[in-house]
Amino acid sequence: MSRFTMSFTALREHIDELGHVNNAVWVQWIQAIAGAHWEAVVPPEHAAAHVWVVTRHEIDYRGNVVAGETVTAETWVPNPPKGARFDRHVRFLDAGGRVKVEAVTTWALIDRATGRLLRVTPEIAAPFFRL
Repeated sequence: MSRFTMSFTALREHIDELGHVNNAVWVQWIQAIAGAHWEAVVPPEHAAAHVWVVTRHEIDYRGNVVAGETVTAETWVPNPPKGARFDRHVRFLDAGGRVKVEAVTTWALIDRATGRLLRVTPEIAAPFFRL
């Protein structure tokens, strides 16, 4: 299983009326790391021919993040795809290694040219399972 990490820093505009990162920002960060992981591991021809869309987000909020705080996100795909879909796990950790947010998101593969769902082939899935 291939894990991918990147950091996010909470900016003033990410903060809601309760003084911490807004839920919508967490969704944006989940989508950002998923896209960066895809771009980092697949051949350019796969990125050019396909796009992923979210069909489901399941998010558990375990702690707050305030302006100026940086979290490290890690993502991985634990299981082979089922048809056009696979589940991606994402975890956000603070500087002390404490989990702030965890998510499981379901993504579906779309053919860019036709806009239709595509079965995820072993060739497309392989980069997510390299050690």
